[in-house]
Amino acid sequence: MKKIMVVEDDPVLGKLLTNKFSEEHQVTLFTNKLDALAAIRGGNLFDLIVLDVGLPDGSGFEIAENIKLQNLKTPFIFLTAQADANSRLQGYEMGADEYIPKPFHLKELVIKVEHIFDQHKVKNELVLENSVINFNELSLKNADGSIEYPAANDLKVLQFLIQSSPNVVSRDDILNFVWGSDKNLNHRTVDNTIVRLKKLLGTSEGFIRSVRSVGYQWLQKKENL
Repeated sequence: MKKIMVVEDDPVLGKLLTNKFSEEHQVTLFTNKLDALAAIRGGNLFDLIVLDVGLPDGSGFEIAENIKLQNLKTPFIFLTAQADANSRLQGYEMGADEYIPKPFHLKELVIKVEHIFDQHKVKNELVLENSVINFNELSLKNADGSIEYPAANDLKVLQFLIQSSPNVVSRDDILNFVWGSDKNLNHRTVDNTIVRLKKLLGTSEGFIRSVRSVGYQWLQKKENL
């Protein structure tokens, strides 16, 4: 299941896109530029961002600029009534995977979205000294070829830390990203997960840094993740 951000101010189209994408993926709908930018800058990670160009408080082009400024590798597409050649050229020059004029066929959009996911599929591995963690398979392969399967949520926390680096991630952000709205969990859940991850990584220093009263930070490079 992928995480999709939809930025669309038309309530009918926004609901239509949310309902359709939710059949296969996790979807978050934003109706203005300000809220969408806050989510991106706040460290929320998405596998795809669907942008309307004309928004009540700005432009989808401005959101795309912020994606580039933060060096995010998140693919994005434009859905817009601005179908003139100059607007399309601007969209592609900004790095859009697709520039889809309105009106469009919903099934065609879904096909293009799945095609983008296929194109951006990466190996998604963390290579350690004596093992390899595969985040797609949620597995750990040891040097002798044996395979272990750590707790899935532990690996999700690890991946979240890596993808968020060099930013420090708060415990609340980790809880919201990995466990969502489960009110039975608290900061101790995150702390215990970090303890297990440090053991899994084979060292208590050098990978994950504890920032007192704030959260955690991944210290290594995040290549290929």
